[in-house]
Amino acid sequence: MAASSAHALVVYTSVDEENATKILDAFKADTGVDVQMVFLSSGPALSRIEAEANRPQADVWFGAPSENHILAKERNLTQPYVSASAGDLADNMKDADGYWHAIYTNPLAVGVRTDILESRGAPIPSSWEDLTNEAYRGLIQMPSPQSSGTAYAVILTLNELWGEDKAYEYMKALNPNVQTYTQSGTAPSGALGVGETPIALQFSPGFLKLVDEGFPVQVMFPSEGVGYEVAAMSILKDAANLDDAKKLVDWMTSASGQAKLSENKTYFLPIRSDVSAGEGIPTLADIKLVPYDASFASENRQRLVDRWVDEVLGQ
Repeated sequence: MAASSAHALVVYTSVDEENATKILDAFKADTGVDVQMVFLSSGPALSRIEAEANRPQADVWFGAPSENHILAKERNLTQPYVSASAGDLADNMKDADGYWHAIYTNPLAVGVRTDILESRGAPIPSSWEDLTNEAYRGLIQMPSPQSSGTAYAVILTLNELWGEDKAYEYMKALNPNVQTYTQSGTAPSGALGVGETPIALQFSPGFLKLVDEGFPVQVMFPSEGVGYEVAAMSILKDAANLDDAKKLVDWMTSASGQAKLSENKTYFLPIRSDVSAGEGIPTLADIKLVPYDASFASENRQRLVDRWVDEVLGQ
């Protein structure tokens, strides 16, 4: 055994504990690499990695949005490694120099209770524009941008698609169709499951779970395009177990590693266009993803949310 592999691979994971365990247990089963996991949310993980920079206690940071890994790169906390699988990933799913690779993505999606819409004689929507149909008056649940990053992602998506003024005109037109704006970004899928609403808007995992559990739910990715979040991983600078860290990157970005996302029911969407998220779910190649600038998003959040309150809620 090589000296670098003489101890467990230490992973700081910002993926939720249940799903991180599923994914990393599958990695161990496939490769034989022992993994020691420490669960830390994004902010605390970055702070701890920074505090330990002179004597790293972990080998890999696994999870947290890609913008956090960009920060880690800028702060010289990570090291480059270009995986052999990197060539199969879209540019927005990796760092050009190999400082981070994506793990999974969660696009915005619309969940539809097909049974309820059918009973009302209402069509199944396929686009953002469709959601303003009068047939859906008071039938849509989505999060509020005042409390939810998911809803802010909706504003950013529409802004990228149409420009700010048209985006707000659209949201004003959509407002009569919104039954309620939830505080939580994941509440709409819960309401969809119990039939409280027939149309819900949030990131995709909650809807994919309902489909998998047999609910009469169809997942729709609006044809104009959707925003998304990307969870990523980085190898930490001076990682003690570099060999196994590279193995994790290679495995996670491979087709077989990505297939474990659906096999283990994480409900995360694979980052590879050749791997399915499950039966009836389109691959990434079939979904038009809309990127937005992270610095613009950060700098304009309060202004854009205030405008939403004034023009959409206050109309």
